[in-house]
Amino acid sequence: MLERLFKLKANNTDVKTEVIAGVTTFMTMAYIIFVNPTILEAAGLPKVPTVAATALAAAIPTLLMGLLANYPFALASGMGLNAALAYTVVVGMGLPWQTAMGIIFVEGFIIAVLVVTRVRQSVMHAIPMSLKRAIGVGIGLLIAYLGLQSAGWIVGNQVTLTSFGSFHDKKALVAAVGLVLTAVLMAWGVRGAILIGILGTSVLALATGQGSIPQQWIGMPDFSTFAQLDILGALRLSLLATIFAFLITDFFDTMGTVIAIGGEAGFTDEKGRLPRLGRVLMVDSFAAMWGGICSASSATTYIESAAGVSVGGRTGLTSVVTGILFLSAVFIAPAISIVPAVATAPALIIVGLLLMILAREIPFDQIEESLPAFLIMIGIPLSLSISRGIGYGFIAYVLIKLLRGKAREVHPLMLAVSVLFALSFAL
Repeated sequence: MLERLFKLKANNTDVKTEVIAGVTTFMTMAYIIFVNPTILEAAGLPKVPTVAATALAAAIPTLLMGLLANYPFALASGMGLNAALAYTVVVGMGLPWQTAMGIIFVEGFIIAVLVVTRVRQSVMHAIPMSLKRAIGVGIGLLIAYLGLQSAGWIVGNQVTLTSFGSFHDKKALVAAVGLVLTAVLMAWGVRGAILIGILGTSVLALATGQGSIPQQWIGMPDFSTFAQLDILGALRLSLLATIFAFLITDFFDTMGTVIAIGGEAGFTDEKGRLPRLGRVLMVDSFAAMWGGICSASSATTYIESAAGVSVGGRTGLTSVVTGILFLSAVFIAPAISIVPAVATAPALIIVGLLLMILAREIPFDQIEESLPAFLIMIGIPLSLSISRGIGYGFIAYVLIKLLRGKAREVHPLMLAVSVLFALSFAL
């Protein structure tokens, strides 16, 4: 049955590999179950119900991605989008959180319309290969940067924005040992090296006081905030700019993630096109609406899916395993805290390294291609925004081509998207 549903042999994988990949993806992104409620608490959402809502918002779209699209992509509440919702929309604009969730639903619905009309797919196909590869590299650098932060190797600094951490800190040492362990396992070709690295680092974190045993392992979920969104309240003329801002961020965050992970896994063809793209994007647009319904902010395709791909995940069975684990997390969320952020830091750094391979195919000797690609690669990690980094590169690409007298090489959709990015930056 599994072979018929997921075509395991055709994708050169097996059940064991897919299960390991699914568990790896889940453990790498399970932090969202605890981080998202903390962020949304600033918007007035009660923390306990939001834990269950976050797990449910991730579980259903991830299961659908596996069953309908047959890809190892997992989805959950998007970091950045949740913070913007809480601090900009609710705290900054003074809107109720119910209206904020209505905004998320509306932007997800608009994206779904763009998928049905094939506009979203056409935009992805219009992106030059050099920029597609740059997006993958930029996301890899972003993943690695997040890993370095979780490891305590990179810390905030008021003068220089970021600076190096201290290796007098046990957390930094635990992460260092975990990274060496994972790298050695990978060098020896051990299957599931990243998952073993996460588990080994978790044990070390517990032994050194950088992790803790949860006081409670099982708890009944509270769904009191489910379906409390206010869609009509979001459909106000004064909120159009806000909806547009969320839409363009959600639109290109997912696009960048799919391009990056699809390229790493070898799913794309010579033009960087992903088979069954429409299904992927439709599930993703549903996830945004579902996140609003769950009151968990917009759910989107996660860059941490690359962790599962890096250990061999190649089919939707990986996503099904991850989705089942998220579904179980509705009841066992307290137990998941046994894996601290420092334990997943080495995995994120390794995954970032693997995505850097795409840089080999970028023509750095051609300034028309290399400068926009370079802006994407550094823009994504330094702005901590996939969509912003993409916007920098797109605008630069179009301007250089137009001023160089090569307007015919610019796809009309690339021009239109670049104008939209410019407008979003201005707003």
